[in-house]
Amino acid sequence: MRVLFIGDIVGRPGQEFAADCLRDLIPKEEPDLVIANGENATHGKGLNSAAAEYLYDIGVELITLGNHTWDQKELLQFIDSDARIVRPANYPDGTPGRGFTVCNVRGMSVLVINVMGRTFLSQLDCPFRTVDKILEAYPEIRHVVVDVHAETTSEKIAMGWYLDGRVSAVIGTHTHVQTADERVLPAGTGFITDVGMVGPNDGILGIDRKLVLQKMLTHMPVRFQVADGPRQFCAVLLELSDETGRATSIRRIRVVE
Repeated sequence: MRVLFIGDIVGRPGQEFAADCLRDLIPKEEPDLVIANGENATHGKGLNSAAAEYLYDIGVELITLGNHTWDQKELLQFIDSDARIVRPANYPDGTPGRGFTVCNVRGMSVLVINVMGRTFLSQLDCPFRTVDKILEAYPEIRHVVVDVHAETTSEKIAMGWYLDGRVSAVIGTHTHVQTADERVLPAGTGFITDVGMVGPNDGILGIDRKLVLQKMLTHMPVRFQVADGPRQFCAVLLELSDETGRATSIRRIRVVE
């Protein structure tokens, strides 16, 4: 099984460059499942229905989220009814939406889980124990992909080692900078600390750098906007064993205009 996991898509520039890249990548790499983190897809913060439908139309099959999950209030109108959207599972019980989903890929069940780290982010339930509970509920599923949306490299690396041999892949998101530490861990879990982002390459994490610098220099309120200019596309391609679900390879992809 081949899984393409796309990093945080930032605003309309990210959506459109994802479309451009997927036109080439999908026929070339022939992924069986395409997942993207879409928590920044709408104006750099959150996800609305127009952005979700655009991503589905270009080939994305599942969308994971993160700390900007609730920034577009419209999401509340459809998150419960759309099983293709997965928000962090460690939100409290009763939070709208779902923290994991199960899809069928070539006759095989794939469990996709999204959790959010707690260091420098919201103090949600423990992401490690949250994944444990979900895995306990689906012991028969061999193909499991976990998006760990976290601020610190240590927390994401810890999740990789914690789940090594129990899931197919642990993919870090949120920090928007692709790391060069992709590897298959000893017990067969594909891992990368951060898959990167899709969007403006000359901004600061996709945001207009002049506005970010203004905020950092003055500490006054600034309304951020998605940057213009050349764009980048970051993703990883995973090869998973059909029989065991374990990763046999993980490869970084980065395309810059």
